[in-house]
Amino acid sequence: MSNLPNCPKCNSEYTYEVGVILTCPECAHEWSKSETEASEEIRVWKDANGNVLQNGDSVTVIKDLKVKGASSMLKGGTKVRNIRLIEGDHDIDCKIDGFGAMQLKSEFVKKS
Repeated sequence: MSNLPNCPKCNSEYTYEVGVILTCPECAHEWSKSETEASEEIRVWKDANGNVLQNGDSVTVIKDLKVKGASSMLKGGTKVRNIRLIEGDHDIDCKIDGFGAMQLKSEFVKKS
């Protein structure tokens, strides 16, 4: 088997080469190898102090945060365990006791 990347559109593993173009037989998406190499940049998430965050880390909220749809605020100093890092503006997915599932921005937490 060749070592071709999965399709960026449908994540199919059955991609094949046609000249310099990679093609997906499942969704018919076509892309160049240079697009694949550029998209393979590794994202690094950092907290407010510049420490690198990883999935499963514990963090502490550094300031009071307003929560949409909730009657109370998320207090600074709240500990959050077992975070999951995701792409997007709010890049931490977590569950907080008393609030439930929510997403936080990494700029408002510090690694514990």
